[in-house]
Amino acid sequence: MAVSIRLRREGAKNRPYYRIVVADSRSPRDGKFIEIIGTYDPKQTGLNSSFNVERAEYWISKGAKPSDTVRSLIKRQKKVAPVEPASKAGQESSEPAEGGSLPSAETAS
Repeated sequence: MAVSIRLRREGAKNRPYYRIVVADSRSPRDGKFIEIIGTYDPKQTGLNSSFNVERAEYWISKGAKPSDTVRSLIKRQKKVAPVEPASKAGQESSEPAEGGSLPSAETAS
């Protein structure tokens, strides 16, 4: 089975909205798909796509062929959101912030 990563059109007339899907290349554009991995809104300015790059890389490693548009979206998504190191994400302080103490119930008298 030849698998491709492509756009699936949704939305109203003159208001396109796409889902990025993994599908069999023989199925129609808006037909059956294997997995939805994200969305793309061409009318929105700025960052107009959101999808799981890890899943896209997984499917590409399994032999899926991304369309030209999806390939450019993956490239842009990697440039905008670089992967953060795991050690940085776990360094949240366990101490409360200054002035973070809750008022006690004894002052209500």
